[in-house]
Amino acid sequence: MSSVIKNLITIAGPCSAENPEQLDRTVSQLVTQGIDTIRAGVWKPRTRPNQFEGKGEEALKWLQDLKRKYNIKIATEVASTRHVELALAYDVDILWIGARTTVNPFGVQEIADALQGTKIPVMVKNPVNPDLSLWMGAIERIQGAGIDQISAIHRGFSSFQQTRFRNPPMWQIPIELKATLGDIPLICDPSHIAGNRKMLFDICQKALDLNYDGLMIESHYDPALAMSDAQQQLTPQALGDLLVRLQIRNVSSSNSTFINKLDELRDKVDHLDREIIEAIAARMKMVEQIGSYKRENNVTILQMERWKEIIQSRPEWAKLLDLNPELVMDIYKLIHQESIKQQTDIFNSNHSDSTLT
Repeated sequence: MSSVIKNLITIAGPCSAENPEQLDRTVSQLVTQGIDTIRAGVWKPRTRPNQFEGKGEEALKWLQDLKRKYNIKIATEVASTRHVELALAYDVDILWIGARTTVNPFGVQEIADALQGTKIPVMVKNPVNPDLSLWMGAIERIQGAGIDQISAIHRGFSSFQQTRFRNPPMWQIPIELKATLGDIPLICDPSHIAGNRKMLFDICQKALDLNYDGLMIESHYDPALAMSDAQQQLTPQALGDLLVRLQIRNVSSSNSTFINKLDELRDKVDHLDREIIEAIAARMKMVEQIGSYKRENNVTILQMERWKEIIQSRPEWAKLLDLNPELVMDIYKLIHQESIKQQTDIFNSNHSDSTLT
């Protein structure tokens, strides 16, 4: 019985195409799980040299043979014009642009130019850093090449902070991308977000709960033997078990009781949001008064002791109300940033006025 979820884009395969036997064993087992679109890295951009960097054109030949043998589609990463030319020559069905390439507009544009006149589907991974504009820019460059089948892949973002993720998901960024470019399918790459196969199910379920359109998951017939990213790959059987466990939520409901209750709750949320915005506006009026008072008394804008008091007390207030203190801290960082800006404008305005008189 197929493990693939109906209407969910499901792409799976090894991190790297290592040798013909590894590919054949992995692909044959994935096909038994209902997977018909196989991913495999042919060129592997590594952070440091002297690591396994893929088999290149030789691996494309292996994939082409497997495509014919198992009647599957093949997806691989490209990072240069030459990669695009070779992938097209060996009948690759889907290309993806990796995170390290997405950060480079020149590199993306070269790939876009190489794609002119083709109709091959292209998937664009988010950039390494949490930069929504770079991600959107890469997608727009590919659109400019006349490619109309484009997907966005969310694989998480690098962070200097130590977290339980290999690449923290920062879900708000792909959500904003989806809100802006709603007609582009959004695919989750839980393997690179997690970096650990034990976390894959929870990340996949979170993606489906957020109405993602698909999953791209790394799978190897024996992950312990994998030449790259061994810890985050699943066996095909384990992948099938994971897919079976996932729950698909309804996008909406026709139940009139549900609709009425949801509308009622949303009205209350709208009312509360209005109160929050009015409170922020009132706070900013106080900030303006404080800025003017500091200027009149020749006092610096940034008062570090006061800021320390705020970042200590507000999260504590949040805990008392069963709110996430990190959420409240993030909100106050934005408020503080805007407060500094407003007070700076007041100081600069005073300087300009005194210069003119």
